[in-house]
Amino acid sequence: MTTTTTLPGESRTARLLTDGLDPKTWIIADTLLIGWHTGRLAGIGWGLLGCLFAAVIPLAFIKHGIRRGRWTDRHAGQRHQRIIVLAFVIGSVTTGILLLWTFGAPRAMIALIAAMLATLAALLAVTPVWKISVHAAVSGGSVAMLAMTYGSWALLACPLVAAVGWSRVELRDHTAAQVVVGTAVGTAVAAAAFGLIR
Repeated sequence: MTTTTTLPGESRTARLLTDGLDPKTWIIADTLLIGWHTGRLAGIGWGLLGCLFAAVIPLAFIKHGIRRGRWTDRHAGQRHQRIIVLAFVIGSVTTGILLLWTFGAPRAMIALIAAMLATLAALLAVTPVWKISVHAAVSGGSVAMLAMTYGSWALLACPLVAAVGWSRVELRDHTAAQVVVGTAVGTAVAAAAFGLIR
């Protein structure tokens, strides 16, 4: 279980949103909800396999790095740290895609994890020169893929995307521009990759 620590002078609401709706949370939601839509319980099984490589292993890597003093926090706030973390996550997600494909996962599940990979690659391309918001990119892309799967009612989650963006700016982890561009890039890349492959 993740604990949320609020620093002096920091908005507790913003911290709760940032930590509670971080990329891991969206990835878990996507893999389970799209897995259920794709194949009910079997689909959830495929989703859990994808989640292992897209969220669980990356989170374990980040936590290990924090314990070893390699990262300052679980959000890998410094750009040079973020580049290493993103590169590792890309490797983990790629492994997940290969396993899903090898074991005959439904095309929609492969498309979901591949869309995550495409989004990570886009973020990694920008990160060396600008601290684009990973939180915003993942939340925007997640809602887009859920809407493509379940229909436009999933767009009711858009206020959550806005709340995540607000929290990142409020906590001074990102500028408004980094959040807006992150949301746009994540939404566009995830939707394009998911739609092309599924």
